[in-house]
Amino acid sequence: MYICIVLEDITIRIITHSEDLPEMTSAKFFHSPELFRIVEQSPGQAPYMAVAIREGRVIAHLLAILRRRGSLIPPYLFTQGRVYGEGEYDEDVDREEVFRLMLEAITRKLRRRLCFYIEFSDLSTKMFAYRHFRACHYFPVQWLRIHNSLHSMPPEERLGEKTLAHIKHGQLSGVTTKEVETDEEFEAYYNMLRRFFTLKVRRYLPPEEMFRQLAASAHCKLYVTLYKGKVIGGCAVVLSEGNAHLWYLASLRKSHHHLHPGTMTVWHALSETHSMGLRHFYFMDVGLPFRKDLRRDFVLRFGGKPVSTYRWFRCTLNWLNRILTWLWKE
Repeated sequence: MYICIVLEDITIRIITHSEDLPEMTSAKFFHSPELFRIVEQSPGQAPYMAVAIREGRVIAHLLAILRRRGSLIPPYLFTQGRVYGEGEYDEDVDREEVFRLMLEAITRKLRRRLCFYIEFSDLSTKMFAYRHFRACHYFPVQWLRIHNSLHSMPPEERLGEKTLAHIKHGQLSGVTTKEVETDEEFEAYYNMLRRFFTLKVRRYLPPEEMFRQLAASAHCKLYVTLYKGKVIGGCAVVLSEGNAHLWYLASLRKSHHHLHPGTMTVWHALSETHSMGLRHFYFMDVGLPFRKDLRRDFVLRFGGKPVSTYRWFRCTLNWLNRILTWLWKE
């Protein structure tokens, strides 16, 4: 456990073992003790929980994940720090000021672990803690977030005619989507993900052990899309704070393009989460806001709202971080 006293009345602790976690309430799955334990038990990953304590009480916490990444094609090996969102806070806390303290502590800790770069995404607002990120030498990259409101109208009313036709064609062809029920379905889903992500340099696929634990969690659903008993698509959906987050979507687009497996998978996830009474459906990692982007165009077919946001990055190599900061200057 790494401890850093940063103010007279606030202590920031960086916790790396679940047995050291203090009592805390958590509504956000991406900063929960549950995800901490899932990551802790997954090879190639390590959790770092920054905890802000005042007068013996936890007032805020933030979970960072250290990932070991590598591939033979193309060859690379490094570690990456990953944070989803800005953490959780008590109502009477100055969120940005306490976030600054946790940001400084977690950045210092990950740099000492020789983490190649750190990435923050999915912040609540575009300008959240802008000056604090800058002060810690992070640089912003324009990104895109897309979400569907599930509470204002049924999701089918947001679909275009072309997407509706694809869904109807898939259903008439015998394509079905359901929650993973058997080990064979799980293995087929994960193997499909592995093939899908093999040549994706930026995207990261967690180990199989992590997906097995996610499948067993009440806060996650794994869906598979089937055609004649074969898995041709699938996704993970995280349930958090009354919202759904689409995570790790993949499909066999080349061999089964005519059946629109990606469309069928997303549509089922949208329909299911709407029937659960959830408020919003977030598409995670839509990508950079390029003028032409196939993934973004696909996601927008479901009637979601695109919002411009920032992702914040910091490279541990100071000279490289200065170059990247200059390249991505606004």
